[in-house]
Order: sequence, then structure tokens, then C-alpha cells
Amino acid sequence: MKTQYDILIIGSGAGGGTLAYKLADSGKKILVLERGGYIPTEKENWESEAVFGAQKYMTEELWLDKDNKTFRPGQHYNVGGNTKVYGAALFRMRESDYNEVIHHNGISPKWPISYTDLKPYYLEAEKLYNVHGERGTDPTEPSEESPYPLPPLPNEPRIQEVFDDLKAYGLHPFPCPIGVDLEKEKQARAPYVLDRFDGFPDPTEHKSDAHVNALRKALEHENVTLMINAKVTKLITDPSGTEVKEVHAEHEGDLLRLKADLVVLSCGAINSAALLLKSANDKCPNGLANSSDMVGRNYMFHTNSALMAISKEPNSTKFGKTFAMNDYYLNSGDADFDFPLGHIQMLGKSDEGQIKAQSPVPAPGFTFEWIAKHAVDFWLATEDLPQMGNRITLQNGQIKITYSHSNVESHDRLKKKLKSALEHSSKFSHFFPRNVYFSKDMGISAVAHQNGTVRFGDNPKSSTLDIYCRSHDIKNLFVVDGSFFVSSSAVNPSLTIIANALRVGDYIKNEIL
Repeated sequence: MKTQYDILIIGSGAGGGTLAYKLADSGKKILVLERGGYIPTEKENWESEAVFGAQKYMTEELWLDKDNKTFRPGQHYNVGGNTKVYGAALFRMRESDYNEVIHHNGISPKWPISYTDLKPYYLEAEKLYNVHGERGTDPTEPSEESPYPLPPLPNEPRIQEVFDDLKAYGLHPFPCPIGVDLEKEKQARAPYVLDRFDGFPDPTEHKSDAHVNALRKALEHENVTLMINAKVTKLITDPSGTEVKEVHAEHEGDLLRLKADLVVLSCGAINSAALLLKSANDKCPNGLANSSDMVGRNYMFHTNSALMAISKEPNSTKFGKTFAMNDYYLNSGDADFDFPLGHIQMLGKSDEGQIKAQSPVPAPGFTFEWIAKHAVDFWLATEDLPQMGNRITLQNGQIKITYSHSNVESHDRLKKKLKSALEHSSKFSHFFPRNVYFSKDMGISAVAHQNGTVRFGDNPKSSTLDIYCRSHDIKNLFVVDGSFFVSSSAVNPSLTIIANALRVGDYIKNEIL
């Protein structure tokens, strides 16, 4: 078996899969290691009882919270990473997100790069991941002269009514940028009806993800190899601790000792930090690339919630994730609270199985069936501020997340703003936190938006990576996933992770290879 490569990428999600695509035409020998396998194409892909009840595709490993209580994280180890089950809402961060922003609970710090540095890569990412949307409709959207690659997805009738009501209230709903390939239906195939999306694997492969849109294209090149079910256990450095010499991985019962000129961690913000800490040695006793003591710190994943608004009329919508709102993204609009609140978007339509899977009993006076038929689902996200004490550590080899929420009052105000707007329409009778029925909580087990644990920056004393996500300490080590974030913004991080992977790929090709 070959053990020497030019580039070794650990992880096949939004960062690793996209980077492999970008580097594939370099001709260099590239190995992508994925600790999981492929999610099988099977009927359970779209069964709520299997996906949300049995949590069939989630890892079974247990992590620790700050009180040393175990929990099962919503982490997925498979080809394509968490993008196989994400909702494919692909937003650019706002231009202001790259600058210092004052929040009620503190300051969101300035990034070492600007929106301009990522702007061309955002467009490249939108094209690669088939993003549908419409420029000029979001009052906070960053500058872009080119249109979205594909037109916005239409609202179904009930969702259009909600859209119109919110607009009449004075808000500015706009088409949600969604990554989905509907061109397949034009190739002598029956039309594809969007339905199962948030949280579900897509057996039809219409939903844009890192496996289908990036890694598969990379694997068309003979110089790119994928090894599945290969869990990396440790990075081994030279005696000086400044170069990774070997990557140890468990594969089919064997310990592999792999070598590469460049090593890239793309395990996700939690696991990339954990692997660096796990790889501590005599020269690097606090973990690799950690002379700044910043590895694992400033973990963020958004202060967020899901809300079910119960419509007086039945909601027959199949795919409701078609619009979003940023009216309160930059400012609450209230004279007594001059701070940002966050972002609102639609969620995939709840069904009876989803609700029942996570709740032993329905709310008094309601049945699961009735709730599902009348629910209109929203996702609300408030920026999660970086805090040194919010961190990833290891306890006897087990991942531990020490975390406390920030911006809670801002998030509560965002929920009140949405409820007030919906009540104005007089078409909704009740409002429930969707987590009462669906996911029970949006606590630390909800790791889909994980970021910030291996931040980049100009100063090696306060950051782990340089502005191209290369370790300050280890010359042949890059980290390309959500770890590099300095702040979380309030929009989904996936597109920024993808765009940055394309940017880093260009740097590696032009400056290193």
C-alpha cells in the first residue's frame, strides 16, 4: 500500500472535500482520509423515524459537557461530512461581519482579511454548489455584481402568503440562497419535487453537498485517492516540533503510518482542535500548533432556536425553506437596544414523524398529527461571541465542550420580533419552540454550525494560523474547515468554509506547489 503522498487531507466535508476539488488539477498525489464511510442510499434516508428518532446516521460516540455529563453530539462521520445532512442554506457573511461589531454582550472582533478577499471565492463557491438566489432583495447583502448562478426557488402557496404578510408588516423577506441541482430533471427524467432536506441525507443527490459537488469531481483525477473508514489518531512531528512527519490512522484493524509534504486538517472545528491536542509531544506538551494556547478556544456555534408557528389554516407545503429575513441583523430598530439581533430563515416542513420522534407527549390540547399539518417552521440565529473559556479539551481522551451561551437577550428579542410580525397577520394561533417537539434543545449537541477553535490571524501570540490557514508553528500544516473563524456572524457558515477552502487552495497551488 502507498504511504507517501504530496498532500494529505483529513476530512471530506465542506472544507476538505472542496480543497481536494481545488487541488485536484495540480497533478500532485493527494490522499483524502475520511473516518466514516458512505451514507447508503436506502429508504430510511427520508424516514423521519430513522433520521430523527433512531438518529441512524449520527455518531454513537459520547462527549462531555462542562459538568462532565455525557451527551451524544449531532455529528456525522461519513463521506461529505455534515454537508450530507445540512439544509444547504448557503449565505455569504455580511461585509460588516469582517469588521468589529459591538453587541449587547460584547464585541465581535475584526477579521484579518476583508470581505473583498473572499468575494471572488464566494462566487466560485456559489457556482460549484449550484446556489439559487436573487441579488438585490436582501437589505444587508454584501456587494456582488454577478447574479446568483441559478434563479431563486419559488415559494409554495402557503409560504407565499406568509412572505406577503411579513412584507405588508414592513419587513423585507428575500429568497433564501439554497444549494440544489434541479438541472438533473431536464435530462429525460421526471420532475424532482423538493421535500426532505433539513437533517436528511438526499438519496437522489439533488441537494448540493461536499461529496457530490466537490469530492466526486476531485476523484475524476487519477492523482486523487479517497480512503474511507480511516480514523486519524495522531500527528507525529519531527524532533523540533515544526513539521508533521507522519499521520497515524486506524484502518480496517491496522495502524497506518502515512507521510505527506503537506498535511491539511479538515475534521470540523471540534475534531480538528481535538486532534491537535491529542497529538501533544515532548516538544509541544500543550498540543501541536499551540504555542499561543489558542487551540480549542473561542468555540462558537450560534445562539439559535427553531420555532413552529401554528397556522389556523393547514399548511400543505412540502418544501418551506425558500425565504429568509435580515431586518434585525445589523440593528434591533429599538431606541433602547441599539444592538444586532440576528437572522431568520424558514426551515424544512415538520412532519408528524419528526415531531413524535423527539417528544413523548404533545402539548396539551394538541396531537402530533394536527401540529404537523398546521406548522410553519422558522430558524432563528444570533451571533455567538468568541469567549476564551468556551473551548474544546480532552479528558482521558474524550472530547469535552465547555460552553456558555452569549447574546441571549438579543436572541430573545429576535424571537419576540418574529412573533409580533406573525401575530400581525392574524393567521397564527400558537407559537411553540420547535425544540419542545423536535430536537429537545439547541444546546451543545447541535454542532452543525461549529467554528472558531483554531482561529487565524497575523499575530502568532493570539492566533494559531496565518491568514492562509497555515500553522504559525508547523510549516507543512494547514487547517481548512470552520476552525479558522474569528467570529461566527449570524448566518450559516458553510459557504464561508467552502469559499475559504477555494482561497487556500489557490494559495497552495500558486505559492507552495
